[in-house]
This record gives sequence, C-alpha cells and structure tokens, in this order.
Amino acid sequence: MDVNTLNGLSLAYIGDAVYEIYIRKHVLDMGYGKVNDLHKHVIRYTSGEGQAAVIHRFLAEEILSEDELNAFKRGRNSHVKSSRKNMELKDYLDATGFEALVGYLYLSEKIERLEELVVKAISIREE
Repeated sequence: MDVNTLNGLSLAYIGDAVYEIYIRKHVLDMGYGKVNDLHKHVIRYTSGEGQAAVIHRFLAEEILSEDELNAFKRGRNSHVKSSRKNMELKDYLDATGFEALVGYLYLSEKIERLEELVVKAISIREE
C-alpha cells in the first residue's frame, strides 16, 4: 500500500482506531478497571476537542516534519461539510488532520515517531 496515494479521510479513518488503542492502553495502565471509568477517561484524550488541542500545540511548537505536516493538512483539508454538535468546524477539521497524521505514521511504519507523538499528546492532555 502506498500511503501517499490515500486521501486524508482514509488516513484519518485508520488513525482514529490506532490512536484509540494507544489511549485505551494508557488508561488501563493508569489502573482503571470499570468500563464506565475507562470510557470517561479515554474521551479526555480522544474527543475532537482533545485532538484539536494536541495538534494546535504540535503546530505552535513546530515539532512536525514536512511530511507529517503534509499528512495533517491532507486530513484537515478533506471535504467535510459539517462538524459534530457543540464543536467548531475548524477544530473538527484540525482533529481530522490529527487523526490523518496518526494514520500516516502508522501506515508508513514510523512506529517510533508515532509513539513519541502519542506520548507527547498524552502529556499535553494531562497538563
């Protein structure tokens, strides 16, 4: 599979699942055992607002490579017409871009970099 031929929404599709797995493992490692507690904590990291906050920080700190920035933009610039309830369209698109970045790194088998960014994302959400 050539990751460079996938559109932004396809990258976001896989990125959403990959990020969710990393976050679920992190929350389990924190010692939560009840499913309801797990879900409440996972949402802090995986919500559109949470993902938008993370990517805004990544952009402000200029930590993304050119390829990573391009993957983010492919997701952000996807033809999405509406956002979720109670969420600004810009943040929704930025969250989609974040998921596309995760998908790009995963499908490109850049796992070390992916995990580096996931750890940073977790620390941002825990501030």
